[in-house]
Amino acid sequence: MELSRRVQVIKESPTLAVTARAARLKAEGHDIIGLGAGEPDFDTPQHIKDAAKKAIDDGFTKYTPVSGIPSLKKAVVAKFQRENGLDYTVNEVIVGAGGKQCIFNLALAVLNAGDEVVIPAPYWVSYADIGIVAEAEPVVVECGIEQEFKITPAQLAAALTPRTKMFFINSPSNPTGAVYTLDELKALAEVLRKFPRVLIATDDMYEHVNLTGTPFVNILNAAPDLKDRTVVLNGVSKAYSMTGWRIGYAAGPANIIKAMGILQSQSTSNPTSISQVAAQAALEGDQGCIEPMLKAFHERHEFVVQRFNQIPGLKCLKAGGAFYAFPDARVAIAALHKAGKIKEATDLALSDYLLESVGVAVVPGSAFGAEGYFRISFATSMENLKNALDRIEKALI
Repeated sequence: MELSRRVQVIKESPTLAVTARAARLKAEGHDIIGLGAGEPDFDTPQHIKDAAKKAIDDGFTKYTPVSGIPSLKKAVVAKFQRENGLDYTVNEVIVGAGGKQCIFNLALAVLNAGDEVVIPAPYWVSYADIGIVAEAEPVVVECGIEQEFKITPAQLAAALTPRTKMFFINSPSNPTGAVYTLDELKALAEVLRKFPRVLIATDDMYEHVNLTGTPFVNILNAAPDLKDRTVVLNGVSKAYSMTGWRIGYAAGPANIIKAMGILQSQSTSNPTSISQVAAQAALEGDQGCIEPMLKAFHERHEFVVQRFNQIPGLKCLKAGGAFYAFPDARVAIAALHKAGKIKEATDLALSDYLLESVGVAVVPGSAFGAEGYFRISFATSMENLKNALDRIEKALI
């Protein structure tokens, strides 16, 4: 039986594949430090778990409305008003089984064959493939370390065409941790105003993983007039260490949100009832539970950036948010290739070399549309990070 064309033109999530490979080697007895997984190493806060336990005890284990329970949607509306200054109604909000499902539903709801989706690179691994599943064409714009991994207005203007249907912006960024300033967002908005057909998808999943203390802003804070063609994507996974609970949410024009709900009704139906209760507790509860994670991430971030910049052949910028470092390894890759330690001068060969020679699992930058880099997650202990970076240095000298 031949597989569909759509599944043959996409690839498995590279981050999940790297994590699975590292776990498999570790289970076989190898000494492996996995730096691939993009999830906090902290437990879900106790009050959130308690809310879920109570939901189970209360028998809240049946189907719910497809787009989310009313009380959670109201909590999302309140969150947007309180933290972002954005006004939505409950019919402009949908809750999905993770942020990824919300993005998937959005793409299927608005994209057609022949449409183009502009994606600044480095990008989160799934944007391009989700666009392909929706039969659209990803238009990848390279934004390297020289421009702090952020798309410029000139690049955006050059990438937009009459066929462009969607523009993705992710700040703080996975994989780079880059954060757009209010002025940078205003400049991008000036370009987008000239292309009224383009829908803007702002992925704010790492909003609360703030490494600088500078107030978070997205493109609607810079350009409120773009609200009628912007979908804001977010979730509870990163801020509250709830990756496995699988709750994401989106807000935007009511007709698009309704279409996303129709798609969801034919795929997963409602997100897990118990997880929805937990997510409501996360959004409505004491936000101080985020602080211990932020403190740890800040300390780890300072360490890994400084340490990477001490290793020959690597260059690493400070991040504004998220819990990743994204070193430029092009010089190191060239040196390893010249020395005969890797057969090909690619970041994939480098990641294989690090895993096989010193037991450190990283994700190659090409998975994010950026050949010559690699990503590590510093959502792991300082002991693991020190050990891993010592091993990486040993492999590169």
